[in-house]
Amino acid sequence: MQASMAAASSEPTIPSVNKAWIYSEYGKTSDVLKLDENFLVPQIKEDEVLIKVVAAALNPIDYKKILGLRKDNDPPLPIVPGHDVAGIVVKVGSQVKKFKVGDEVYGDITEKALEEPKKFGTLAEYTAAQEKVLALKPNNLNFVEAASLPLAIETAYEGFEIAQLSAGQSILILGGAGGVGSLAIQLAKHVFGASRVAATASTKKLDLLRSLGADLAIDYTKEKYEELPEKFDVVFDAVGKEGERAVKALKEGGKSVAIAGPISPPTVIFVLTSTATTLEKLKPYLESGKVKAVLDPVTPVPFSKTLEAFAHLETGHATGKIVVYPIP
Repeated sequence: MQASMAAASSEPTIPSVNKAWIYSEYGKTSDVLKLDENFLVPQIKEDEVLIKVVAAALNPIDYKKILGLRKDNDPPLPIVPGHDVAGIVVKVGSQVKKFKVGDEVYGDITEKALEEPKKFGTLAEYTAAQEKVLALKPNNLNFVEAASLPLAIETAYEGFEIAQLSAGQSILILGGAGGVGSLAIQLAKHVFGASRVAATASTKKLDLLRSLGADLAIDYTKEKYEELPEKFDVVFDAVGKEGERAVKALKEGGKSVAIAGPISPPTVIFVLTSTATTLEKLKPYLESGKVKAVLDPVTPVPFSKTLEAFAHLETGHATGKIVVYPIP
């Protein structure tokens, strides 16, 4: 009797409703994003886990989706925004092999953000995610640091794979102080073995670029990177507005990738496919501290102040990542 009671009590009680930020129409975040105190907790499929969300990071795609710029495949409104999560597994589907209740996990919960967007994102007390997009949280990272990483670090990694960045090459990273760029500098230097890493940022952020591993920090307010005599094997545009300028910075035969448009040939644009495989490959670099989370000074932003967090992100001048924590 006692054993069965103990087993029952180890299963957390999961409510049917929870607090969640939702939008029921498309528009500006400040107009349409509302806190719902009684939004449905998602039901999990057999290959999913239910996560008690501890921290959730914001990404530009979140407010672009709220604006309706990427709504073609959206599920019916209302929608909970948010892709990045760090939290604790509270329930596992029947086919899940990798995780058990109580595991601390992190990931970008949407495998294909444009093709298969989620109704239940991460800006809520609970969210559901497929096992294949989640990894165990490295022990040396707290939940805020872990939540900041998945979408941005996987984007940088996938972009470098598309560009075939290899040891000994030079790379120029446009937008080096942002969420993706600040991780791209570190991956280029410490994981892919680039021999020379250049990156752009505004004047006050140049020291940050150097501290992350940039050999050349370019002040975009004072210099035109495409007019430098030095050209690069790879240009990685983590801003997404650089077009022909990015191409002018390439060596002949070089590769240019961008995370958003407009672009000019031969630059290729790509959309992340979220996978835990990347997080698992990078685990040794995260655990050793060679690759670190970069957090905006406003982080952490409490759940009740999520609108302020979005307002800061939407300026386009966040440094590293904005993370919402604690979530009730």
